[in-house]
Amino acid sequence: MRTHISMPFMVTIILIFTLALVGCGGEAEETAPAETSSDSATSDSSSEESSSGQYEDGIYFAQEDGFSERTGWKYVVILEVDGGEIVSATWDGANTDGGTSKETRSRSGEYGMVENGGAIAPWFEQAEATEEYLLETQDPTDIEYTSDEGNTDAISGATIHVIEFFSLAEEALANGPAGYGMWQDGHYYAEEAEFSDNGWKYNVNLTVLGGRIVAANWNGVPEDGGNDKKTQSMEGEYGMVENGGAMAPWFEQANAAEAHLLEIQDPTAIEYSSDEGHTDAISGATIHVIEFFTLAEEALEGAAR
Repeated sequence: MRTHISMPFMVTIILIFTLALVGCGGEAEETAPAETSSDSATSDSSSEESSSGQYEDGIYFAQEDGFSERTGWKYVVILEVDGGEIVSATWDGANTDGGTSKETRSRSGEYGMVENGGAIAPWFEQAEATEEYLLETQDPTDIEYTSDEGNTDAISGATIHVIEFFSLAEEALANGPAGYGMWQDGHYYAEEAEFSDNGWKYNVNLTVLGGRIVAANWNGVPEDGGNDKKTQSMEGEYGMVENGGAMAPWFEQANAAEAHLLEIQDPTAIEYSSDEGHTDAISGATIHVIEFFTLAEEALEGAAR
């Protein structure tokens, strides 16, 4: 039996089906914005986290290549970054004599800028003001100098030249985290117990900053009194070249041994080529150097980090 469906009834069915499709499409369109909003919030959060700090966390270190011929000082900068920001800054100096640091001498009055030079404040106070400025700006290049020597009017309480600090801070940050060295910071000293057969008794002074040996001084005192061995060598009184045909004066060869220790950082990491303590590891030194490295090892006993 054939069923007959009237035209109005079919139109009604088509209309209902069309409305159902439109309704489903409408629900899908309303859901999409909610997902987009959530994705956007996540993206914004990630962006904020990545821009929370501009530096990688860690300890940063930089030092000048050599000691000033005029003053005998070499500057050192140590920075700590936490949460992407510089949270501590240390500006200090080491002397060619291998003694205590510049900050230590300034605090003790040994480096008397105020008493002897009429400065507005001791060096360590002006250094602290300079360090604080970097903690505020977070950018070592954000400094304007007022002289070729590197003075600035931007730091209240600092009339010293500060270009050494900001240049080293920039260098340290560019190099990336370096961590601390293998030694505890401080001044270390050792000397031989007795005079040798040739009438000398050697001594060694070491300066450690940032865990690194940054200055070393090897010298000797004569049994009969008078100037130390380096002074005698520099003034020509100890004529190894003139009288013994040495390749260089004693003080130059001693300086080469000191520089080698600053490079290797470990006085036990030296190989000798003779029983007398000569070595082929140091260019420019043919003297026996075992006394220097033995005393350096003795001075650093118990100083490992």
